[in-house]
Amino acid sequence: MAGTYSRSAQVLVIGGGPGGYMAAIRLGQLGKKTILVEKRELGGECLNRGCIPSKALIHAAELYDALVREGSEIGVQATDVRFDVAKTQTWKASVVAKERQGVATLLKAAGVQVLSGEARFTGPRSAELTATDGGRERIDFEQAVIATGAIPSSFPGFEPDGKRVLTAWQILELNALPKSLLVLGGGVSGCELGQFMARVGVKVTIVELLPQLLPGLDADLSRELTQALTRVGVEARPGTRATRLERSDTGVRLTIDGSNGPETLEGEMLFLTVGKKPDTAALALEEAGVVRDPKSGFVGVDDRQRTNVEHIYAVGDACRPPMLAHKAYREGVVAAEVISGLPTRFQFQAMPSVVFTSPELMSVGLTAKDAEAHGYAPKEARFPYAAIGRAHAAHATGGWLKVVGDSKSGLLLGVHAAGASSGEFAAEAALAIEMGASVRDVAQTIHPHPTFSEVLQEAALLWLGEPMHVARRAVGAGR
Repeated sequence: MAGTYSRSAQVLVIGGGPGGYMAAIRLGQLGKKTILVEKRELGGECLNRGCIPSKALIHAAELYDALVREGSEIGVQATDVRFDVAKTQTWKASVVAKERQGVATLLKAAGVQVLSGEARFTGPRSAELTATDGGRERIDFEQAVIATGAIPSSFPGFEPDGKRVLTAWQILELNALPKSLLVLGGGVSGCELGQFMARVGVKVTIVELLPQLLPGLDADLSRELTQALTRVGVEARPGTRATRLERSDTGVRLTIDGSNGPETLEGEMLFLTVGKKPDTAALALEEAGVVRDPKSGFVGVDDRQRTNVEHIYAVGDACRPPMLAHKAYREGVVAAEVISGLPTRFQFQAMPSVVFTSPELMSVGLTAKDAEAHGYAPKEARFPYAAIGRAHAAHATGGWLKVVGDSKSGLLLGVHAAGASSGEFAAEAALAIEMGASVRDVAQTIHPHPTFSEVLQEAALLWLGEPMHVARRAVGAGR
């Protein structure tokens, strides 16, 4: 499209990730002439360099690990089991391609025009699109949605180089595995991909500045995962500061300072995963009058996703934490419906969070510590996976589910779990909290047997002091 062109739309959506494409689809459904601009691939980081490809690799590693570590115990005999990372990458790429095509099909069905290139504002109601072939195009719009997502963070001396120091985007594309990997950052990505690497034979060390892995998550969940990582050979170093990085043709040397004083760790590669930052710097927001936080990069929005410029909206990682795809989905729909004049807003009582490690971790609502800070009188009850039949049948007896409730009113405040498939019933817990359910409401809800979801009902019964599948004297009615 070399040259200069001009076109117009009722709504311009900048960014085709979860928040952007959901906004565009809903706008199309509501009859708005919509243009979506994406500078990379449809689906954004989640589909192409995050959620979907990482879960594909994790699934492959779980299958391999199950054969190697568990197969003989349950009567599944396999010889010469190998993990072919190049073939796994080919399969992973096919999964991503199918999902990406699905997004394109949905946008087309909604009547959304998709343009490839990078957009920047040139005024409060105009933007310039620079296509990959160098062509430029003016887009005039009545309203706009900023959905540019986030990019990996870095800091001086530890910058990714794509060879020895890698981001998650680059880790997910490796066709040959290193023998050893240092992971700088013990958040979700560091733990998920660190465990993936360890399961397929890589020596992994995770260095985390804060006192626990998965900072901000329930401390019991962090402890459970740390123990699980240790069992597969991961060395976890929470409460440790990285002070220096040296690179060579054969590997990296990382100087750290922790409880044992200064040390030096060595590995073939360093996986840098110290968080993300909004990808908003190149949008020329000042041309449109949109304000963003100069420190964090987030574009400020209200509960209707409106920025300080009333006809310009922002969704997803560009506007506020938490940086979760499902949060972006909802924000995209809210923006589209507000633009279309529908009475809606973004609000929630409980944002579900899932960490796709083994055990799988799920967290919804308040921890006991948070609940106390909010003025509640919290009580916890923790029910073990080992007390349900499905866990034994699936060879997955490790883990537990914890219910947090208000001891005065009986209101359900939070649900936290470490165990097989726990993420699959996170939505049930979120719905219960959103609807203002009591712990007894959950206890009296009939759960199908045999399923892992029974741990939620059983934990609620235990919280009430009415346990059915554990002895009250052995476990206690709460903590």
